[in-house]
Amino acid sequence: MTKPEAKKRIEQLKKEISYHSNLYHVLDRPEISDAAWDSIKHELALLEKQYPEFITPDSPTQRVSGKPLDRFQKIRHQARQWSLNDAFTIAEVNDWEARNLKILQKKFPAQGIESLDYICELKIDGLHIVLTYNAGLLKSAATRGDGIVGEDVTQNIKTIGSVPLKLARPIEVAVEGEIWMSKKDLEALNRQVKITGGQPFANPRNAAAGSIRQLDPQIAAARPLDSFIYDWSWPEASVPKTQELELKGLADLGFKVEKHRHYCKNLDEVLKFINSWEVRHDQLPYLVDGIVIKVNERRFQKALGYTGKAPRFALAFKFPPEEAATVIESIIVQVGRLGKLTPVAQLKPVLLAGSTVSRATLNNQAYINKLDARAGDTVIVRKAGDVIPEVVKVLSNLRPNKAAKFKMPMVCPICGGVVRVEDQGNSILHFCTNKRCSARQAGQLSHFVGKGAFNIEGLGGKIIERFIESGLISNAADIFSLKPGDIAVLEGFGDKSAANLIQSISQAKVISLRRFLYALGIPHLGTQLAHSLADFLTTRFGHLALNHLDKHLKKLTVEDLESIVDFGPKVSASLLEWIGEERHQQLLERLASAGVKLVYSSGGQSFLEGQIFVLTGSLKTLSRDEAGELIVECGGKVSESVGQDTGYLVVGEKPGSKLAKAQKLGVKIIDETALLKLVRK
Repeated sequence: MTKPEAKKRIEQLKKEISYHSNLYHVLDRPEISDAAWDSIKHELALLEKQYPEFITPDSPTQRVSGKPLDRFQKIRHQARQWSLNDAFTIAEVNDWEARNLKILQKKFPAQGIESLDYICELKIDGLHIVLTYNAGLLKSAATRGDGIVGEDVTQNIKTIGSVPLKLARPIEVAVEGEIWMSKKDLEALNRQVKITGGQPFANPRNAAAGSIRQLDPQIAAARPLDSFIYDWSWPEASVPKTQELELKGLADLGFKVEKHRHYCKNLDEVLKFINSWEVRHDQLPYLVDGIVIKVNERRFQKALGYTGKAPRFALAFKFPPEEAATVIESIIVQVGRLGKLTPVAQLKPVLLAGSTVSRATLNNQAYINKLDARAGDTVIVRKAGDVIPEVVKVLSNLRPNKAAKFKMPMVCPICGGVVRVEDQGNSILHFCTNKRCSARQAGQLSHFVGKGAFNIEGLGGKIIERFIESGLISNAADIFSLKPGDIAVLEGFGDKSAANLIQSISQAKVISLRRFLYALGIPHLGTQLAHSLADFLTTRFGHLALNHLDKHLKKLTVEDLESIVDFGPKVSASLLEWIGEERHQQLLERLASAGVKLVYSSGGQSFLEGQIFVLTGSLKTLSRDEAGELIVECGGKVSESVGQDTGYLVVGEKPGSKLAKAQKLGVKIIDETALLKLVRK
């Protein structure tokens, strides 16, 4: 190959690689395989090695180049870098528009401006970056710094595939955007960091910042970083006339622009856009912490101008935080239905994920030891979706002088019974050994009457506790022996409310075997396993009456139980231990004598036979147990994790990571309405 031929081939390869790089990194629609793309890049690298005089700054081979730096150089920005003012409530957004309208009405009195149009963009939680191009070629990349001068991170930014080294047009321009790392890639990176003994990154933003501020570009190149560009900041004369056109122009130049941006003709549409993303932003692969609202017309932006630190024409609406700082006022210990003691932090109330939180779990003694959490500490509390809030970090520098270390009690705080300690390595668990502990009783009975079990309307945990304290009930069978007169004399009850509750109890006496087994609260026997056990018993023994159930359960062996789908040694041992206790056999006899009857569906609904469902997020009208009950009643199965065999993912509000995995695997995704239609066929 002659030199002219090599030069021509190099130019062709550069152009082809840039084309496919844009398809892959920016448009997310590759046309060739990774292997084919790698082979083209390899050919270019070989030719440039043979003819180094033809290497140019925009060559794809120059994305990772140069030796590690001793320190970062400083770069003065072409345009001042601003922060955005934040809003946390809709009222603040309304006030912001009102202030802007007042300014514009004074500056444009003849135009009768009564409302404004806007562009809304998702606020990506990443590292702010400023890219400068000369004649369409990347000249420099800099961090925000103090807004006037930033650090030169050009070598590292060139390693990011979605950042174009050469633009579609040979223009001079400075643009701003965000460097980010996906949540999935952060998890993978943190796993690697832990293996090598390093400190994991707290969030994607920190990971992006830490990667870009590496002096060695080889380290940055190994990190899975991406970009979104959202601002055309310089030269001012070239900036498009509207924010909408600005974003389109950035995309046309070859930048990756976040695709969920939305034009809103007025503030009402802005508020609808905010509401729509507040409940589903967690579904995205990258971290989004709010919505950026910008006045659309450039002339109005210029007229509104800036305050001391922020533009008046833009506002960042922040979603309710899933983490917040507050103070542990005290630490109490709760006792659950299985006797487990759980330490709970009573907090100074704080707004978290859209609700006020005043309690958060501390899990167990090992978790407390790891955090060194104490009463009086200022802590970070996290709440995601319908997960119980938990303390995740202690700000020890703010600790009061006399804050004492916390130790779990060795006697039950409810009944004074002996506490058993189980050291499981990562967890140190404490259990009350008194099986007649009132707290255990209350938890067990609340489970018995709850949804997915007997589902007795009007009989919740607080009323159960009052009935126990009043001596009205001590076990589940006592509930069905209650009389209106027993209840009506209690404070807060009257004849009518007592009669209504007795009617609810009476109506609950007829129950399916599946729900009955779950209601018994046998350790480790959840909804799905209770259903599997019921199906096994029905197949083996037919339609059992309740007064014969105990003797058939006692006939079962470990081999019998472990032949049931998903039954393992722990569940089997727990069930055999439970039915082996005389008090439980007596409970079944008393329930039968009280009129509780088992019913069986005629033929059963099996049109979901073989279909596996996974649930994620908070459903509007059903609890997860109720949804699972419906699915199983129709022949389906409920699983905790998404896999290749998953048929449906049922998505509620604020779903977790299961959604992204389901999308990747091509699992059918439905909402609660679709589920209800499915089971009502």
